[in-house]
Amino acid sequence: MINKYFQKFLYHASYQFRRLVAEIAWALDPVHWMSARKIKKLKDKHKGERCFIIGNGPSLNRMDLSLLKNETTIGLNRIYLLFERMGFPTTYLVCVNKLVLEQWRNDFNSLPITKFISRKARDYIDFSENTIFIDTLYTGNLDFSTNISNKIHEGSTVTYVAMQIAYNLGFETVILIGVDHNFQTKGEPHKTLISDKPDANHFDPNYFGKGFKWQLPDLVTSEKAYGLAKKHFEADERKILDATVNGKLEIFEKIDYYSLFE
Repeated sequence: MINKYFQKFLYHASYQFRRLVAEIAWALDPVHWMSARKIKKLKDKHKGERCFIIGNGPSLNRMDLSLLKNETTIGLNRIYLLFERMGFPTTYLVCVNKLVLEQWRNDFNSLPITKFISRKARDYIDFSENTIFIDTLYTGNLDFSTNISNKIHEGSTVTYVAMQIAYNLGFETVILIGVDHNFQTKGEPHKTLISDKPDANHFDPNYFGKGFKWQLPDLVTSEKAYGLAKKHFEADERKILDATVNGKLEIFEKIDYYSLFE
């Protein structure tokens, strides 16, 4: 019994030590400071404007995305698979999931748009003119960052990270599309799976295609995070609207997508 508790103590101590070393390394990394400078330049760049955060749900296939051509857009994860069909790229892209970044590193490195990338991928995502590394957390107390040059809580979904980025960029209205908040595949939140068939949970069957690793969603934690985002936006007289077609998320005010372009 003593040996068991001692092993747990050693594991915890080792984890904390590795975490401390990683924090020090990041604090001393020139990329940290260069990313912080880029973030500072972008602060309130879009003050008073609206933007669309584009999720990755199958509902995107039932929408006319060409209407977004002249809008400011924030795409998530592998949204670039839609760029050819849309006819244009998103203005920004956000990705914080290490599995996604590691498996498709070449795709992300080749994207010429401004990318917000978790520093967890520092070893295999190149730092370039278009890359901004952000310090994301997936454990600890849930929080909403009003200064994204500091730590950003992931809230179990990249969409929440995008909301915090949108807040820092100054957007007055954020409109969600493709945030279906509904997955056909069920199971333990955060559990890593290896896909063995075409992906039915996203807009493209190759999104997490056969043989690729991905993690099951944590819809409960993400709903708590969305509630926190709503609170911060509304406290600043800003708002988040949900224009997802038949989306299951009930946190934000619903609005018809096409009415936004009348």
